[in-house]
Amino acid sequence: MKSDKSIQTAKRVLKIEARAVSNLVARLDANFSRAIEFILNSSGKVVITGIGKSGLICKKIAATFASTGTPAFFLHPAEGVHGDLGMLMKGDVVIAVSNSGETEEIVRILPLIKRMDVKLIAMTGDLKSNLAKAGDVVLDIAVKEEACPLGLAPTASTTATLAMGDALAVALLEKKGFKEKDFALLHPAGSLGKRLLKIDELMHTGKDIPLVNINASMKDAILEITAKRLGITAVLDKNNCLVGVITDGDLRRALGKGGDILNKEIKNVMTRNPKKIEKGAFAESALKVMEDYSITTLFVYKGKSRDKVAGVIHLHDLLKARVV
Repeated sequence: MKSDKSIQTAKRVLKIEARAVSNLVARLDANFSRAIEFILNSSGKVVITGIGKSGLICKKIAATFASTGTPAFFLHPAEGVHGDLGMLMKGDVVIAVSNSGETEEIVRILPLIKRMDVKLIAMTGDLKSNLAKAGDVVLDIAVKEEACPLGLAPTASTTATLAMGDALAVALLEKKGFKEKDFALLHPAGSLGKRLLKIDELMHTGKDIPLVNINASMKDAILEITAKRLGITAVLDKNNCLVGVITDGDLRRALGKGGDILNKEIKNVMTRNPKKIEKGAFAESALKVMEDYSITTLFVYKGKSRDKVAGVIHLHDLLKARVV
């Protein structure tokens, strides 16, 4: 029975918090658009300040901003009045968060922020509060009730605040045209960084690329496959353009047809129109192509012609980099 009651409590909490976030949608108006424009037009950074549970949410919002291309950091308001406000410069934008809008530490630094002539975005649940009055723009994060049955622990209100912060970050991301390649630069480590590795960092280049001319002998092709140890060689025409590949599988199939494989012409053994990928693509994209076509190697091209070989990448390279 205790377990059943706990589940019911959890359901109630989730429903209250879901409503808190859902209710924000109807309140999005010109104030939100102005907040975005303030940040886009600023010549500085975004400084996000709050205390207590709101402060913890502020840290997460600042981290999300920074990781999506909007320079931001967290300022503890209590430390602000003891010198940390010196971090602020003209051109910055401050986002101050307080559900009540009357948090003492926040209210104390409002005159100082205004004196510095920086834009202030107020995120509060009370549009008549001192914070709301001081804001150049106000984002309404009010909730009808907290999920805490005592109405004391910030629960639904902090969830709503976090969601509003995410909405700002994603809107800014889109406005700035922030792309996967930009995201990759800011996330070089961890599983996310592995997913966003470029194939340029993993592929074999120069003398390590297995290459033979279409007029070469099959013996040359076999020796090249053996020497480069990738189970494949590219086949180039007289203009050094990629026209096919010979793989271990191609060799086995040719042997299965009988005859002297060494006397066969390369063009009669090779696979034409091989799968390839553009230089600069993500390693994860290379992995997807390999999975889609059940292959283990991709030649990398550079340029609009798509037939100039710049490198080659093998499934083992992706495994070593832990992309898989």
